[in-house]
Amino acid sequence: MDTLDELNVLSLVLAAVLVAMACVKSDRVRSWRANINPSAPDLPDSAFVAARILFLTLAGIGVYTAVQGFGVSDDASWSDGELTSAVRQTTDDLNGYTFQADDAGTPLGFPGYASLIEDKILEYGGGDAPGYGVTVDPAETNTPAKASFTITADGTDTAFCTHLTRTRSKQDDYTPPGITGGEGTLTYQGYRLTMSSEEGEC
Repeated sequence: MDTLDELNVLSLVLAAVLVAMACVKSDRVRSWRANINPSAPDLPDSAFVAARILFLTLAGIGVYTAVQGFGVSDDASWSDGELTSAVRQTTDDLNGYTFQADDAGTPLGFPGYASLIEDKILEYGGGDAPGYGVTVDPAETNTPAKASFTITADGTDTAFCTHLTRTRSKQDDYTPPGITGGEGTLTYQGYRLTMSSEEGEC
């Protein structure tokens, strides 16, 4: 439970205390007051009515604040279901994904596999998931042709291990037009990804 959730729970507890105070009978309060200070003037019924209204109003504000706070907390963190759904959709999307790379093997459309995976997970996170808080940690043994990543997110202890395999795909080669509009002389090599994911860290 994070700090915001703790504050929300505290607001609910305080609201419950205020409701309990509003339910205390006026005769009991008068008796307590007489035992503590017998010479104190008696309180009119209107004072108890005003106190009850005040306590119940404050309790209502506390409940409303807690409900709104839980909503903010939910929107600011990932749940197990949100991350699981996003990873599954990302796996389906990137399994068979094609791209081109330059002579050094650097992909043209994205800076790296980790960035590609993170962007896709954020895309498939859904309306309740925040647009941040996803971590994609590469394995130390990764190569351009085969790589593994551990996916985690803020707010959940669930983790996924994703495996990527890059294969050459000549049918996805791309040759941009030449300067004069004819066929170009530079060809960017095409590649295809195979992706799978399993629950747990790599």
